[in-house]
Amino acid sequence: MEAETGRFLDWVNGASNEPPLLKAGLAHLWFVTLHPFDDGNGRIARAIGDLLLARADGSPQRFYSLSAQIQRERKAYYDILERTQKRSMDVTEWLAWFLDALHRAVDQAHQFTLDAVLAKARFWQRWAAIPLNERQVKLLNKLFDGFEGKLTSSKWAAIAKCSPDTALRDINDLLTHGVLRKTDAGGRSTSYELNDLPE
Repeated sequence: MEAETGRFLDWVNGASNEPPLLKAGLAHLWFVTLHPFDDGNGRIARAIGDLLLARADGSPQRFYSLSAQIQRERKAYYDILERTQKRSMDVTEWLAWFLDALHRAVDQAHQFTLDAVLAKARFWQRWAAIPLNERQVKLLNKLFDGFEGKLTSSKWAAIAKCSPDTALRDINDLLTHGVLRKTDAGGRSTSYELNDLPE
């Protein structure tokens, strides 16, 4: 097993003539077939595939995730792996499935990104007539882009670098105009969210 794993790593990290997308698919299959660990081989194989896709992209940022796509298509993934490993190890069907899954991952990311951009544009168009200060614009953008946790007045003050009173004035102004709404929790747990959530 050690020698096989060494051969695999040399191939993954070495220069080769395979087209980069095919190399990513072959590396995924080869590692998951080697199965060097008791647990986690699938996750590592997906990570190796993603690593080689990132190298193929030549970009530090990727907006799609093949790993997430494989998770969404788990049954088909396990079926194609089993067929490939139990037959003659002809990898043609596997590579076709891998490239199709990659295509679906890119399509899904494209649609998600486009939907998010359009929803954000609609949001700002709807509230364009309301005068907003820089703090409000900054925090609304944070909320729109997926704020982690609950937005409270104390978090607003910390992020906007303003006093708690100023944060509360900013929030109350947005509540009055209907841009924000209070969540169900009250008292010290009072938090706020966008009133015009994208559909």
